Amino acid sequence: MTFKTHLIAAAVLAAASAGAQAQTVRIANQGDALSMDPHSLNESLQLSVTGNVYEALVGRNKDLSLAPALATSWKQMSPTVWRFELRKGVQFHDGTPFNADDVVFSFQRTQVDGSDMKSYTNDLKEVRKINDHTVEIETKSPFPILPDVISLVYIMSKKWCETNQATRPVDRRKGVENAASFRANGTGPFRLRERQPNVRTTFVRNGNYWGKVESNVQEVVFTPIGNDATRVAALLSGEIDVMEPVPVQDIDKVNGSANAKVLAGPELRTIFLGLDQKRDELLYSSVKGKNPFKDKRVRQAFYQAIDIEGIQKTVMRGASRPTALMVGPGINGFNADQNKRLPFDPEASKKLLAEAGYPNGFEVTMNCPNDRYVNDARICQAVAANLSRVGVKINLAAETKGTYFPKILRRDTSFYLLGWTPGTYDAHNALNALMSCPDDKGAGQFNLGSYCNPKVDQLTKAIQSETDKAKRTAMIKEAFDLHSQDIGHLPLHQQGLAWGLAKNVELVQLPDNFMPFKWISVKK
Repeated sequence: MTFKTHLIAAAVLAAASAGAQAQTVRIANQGDALSMDPHSLNESLQLSVTGNVYEALVGRNKDLSLAPALATSWKQMSPTVWRFELRKGVQFHDGTPFNADDVVFSFQRTQVDGSDMKSYTNDLKEVRKINDHTVEIETKSPFPILPDVISLVYIMSKKWCETNQATRPVDRRKGVENAASFRANGTGPFRLRERQPNVRTTFVRNGNYWGKVESNVQEVVFTPIGNDATRVAALLSGEIDVMEPVPVQDIDKVNGSANAKVLAGPELRTIFLGLDQKRDELLYSSVKGKNPFKDKRVRQAFYQAIDIEGIQKTVMRGASRPTALMVGPGINGFNADQNKRLPFDPEASKKLLAEAGYPNGFEVTMNCPNDRYVNDARICQAVAANLSRVGVKINLAAETKGTYFPKILRRDTSFYLLGWTPGTYDAHNALNALMSCPDDKGAGQFNLGSYCNPKVDQLTKAIQSETDKAKRTAMIKEAFDLHSQDIGHLPLHQQGLAWGLAKNVELVQLPDNFMPFKWISVKK
């Protein structure tokens, strides 16, 4: 099934049962949203959950095309100035009217220390109020994809944040919390009723919502269930109505059950490995006095030691697409002709390690989550086994994402696994966030191993402002070629989506793995 036909097929499932009774839907995920603060963690689950409570100026339709949200329209006034007309009559959940002051405040909030959303706003020069229902966003250079870029920049109430001492985002790296961690006050179709981190979060419909809600759901109970078997059993027994992900080994079991089914499809997320290429000595390695990952031969040795087809077959049970690129099909700028991995070749890996001065390999710690991506810990175990065959001893540190993300986001790692879905569905997002030289403005914010090629940076900035599609596509190709030649990261695969549903539940499965509650219905 193609990307486009999957979207159409998924959207067909979104029929709202207008006459059905109001319902509670119980959703389980392998992990929890780590905070209710919409600017604290740039992670898909976090943004999906909080995106039911908060909204951006620009939203998405069921086919991922742009849709008016808190802005009713937008236009370019000049190459570097965009004007947004704001929706009138909108209230935050506490009754406070929404206006331009909230927009200016929220964009400023994404740029202060603690924000994990800097990469979305780092190229903005100024956000200014024209009147209560008009704002202008000025960029540092022409930025034709700005509306796409800000579709995940959620708007908070300036008054509420000031009253609750939450004017700065929760800093997950430092373990800092504030009122926005546990409470929420958005404009979205659902309100936060109760928050018990890692236990249960309950949402209820916002009766004053400005927009259309294609759902009969009045209450959503979100529960993290980390154990795969327990999560599947809860679905099959009827204790929950929706769960994700369905472990690949349990898809047939769920589909064969009387009360549940699996909704499967392609995902835009790429899973990859990153390596510390900045420090002169790795934090967690047996090599002292130097950093082996600064040597391209070592990075290539790691790459060619990984049996990606073996991982696809045995770990992912076929539910993955091996990749040579940091983006996959469905992302603007993806080029199938470039998507050719270096061959799996352990003997070549051993030779490269010997040439680099490590004939007997070395020891290094690998950080990995065990409750974020599909079979994440098992992928890391397989990679560790592959590397052991070329003499590299991996000390695998797998942990819950609640401690994993703060650790790697403060760059307290030598070798790590991460997944990335470009929030703009455009290659520029991955180039800016994952492959740009890190700075304090937000570029390279998730380039946690500090890969750096000034030519890639130059191309990324040019891609951002280029309006000629052919030129832009050529520059994206050149940037990806450079990154691949450098072995800047070790791409693994795009994972597939597998959601488990009770057979009386209808929803829309988006390939960015977001789950809008406003498109969920439960039939009696």
